[in-house]
Amino acid sequence: MSQLTAKVKIRRAHRSDSAQIAELSTQLGYPATIREMAGRLSLVIPHRDSAVFVAFTAPAGVIGWLHVSVTRLLEVPLRAELNGLVVDDKRRSLGAGAMLLAAAERWAKSQGCKSVSVRSNVIRGRAHAFYERHGYEHYKTQKAFRKIL
Repeated sequence: MSQLTAKVKIRRAHRSDSAQIAELSTQLGYPATIREMAGRLSLVIPHRDSAVFVAFTAPAGVIGWLHVSVTRLLEVPLRAELNGLVVDDKRRSLGAGAMLLAAAERWAKSQGCKSVSVRSNVIRGRAHAFYERHGYEHYKTQKAFRKIL
């Protein structure tokens, strides 16, 4: 266990974590203001089919977050989807991401999920290696489409 891992704690996110979660979201490539993140957390945190976990240390505070949700689809058994995972770029590869992933997997299992899926941009080679090291297999390549409403 690394020195950082021994000091990292995992807990559910609070709305008061908005500033640090927004900052980390920006590092991930999805900029958000504190106000925007607070609003998003207010919608996600109370939802039964979703969980947001944070990795934190004293005195640094939140150094990573993970959002996971249950995905109910007709074509596959109940599964969870990792919607986002980021660890502060100055604190990566020290165990916090693995701890967040383990928390999400325990939560998914407690929700009756049979598997966990994650989508990762093709440019995130380091993230792909992380998931593979933790037992995830690359099973499909696809294009993503979006329509702004």
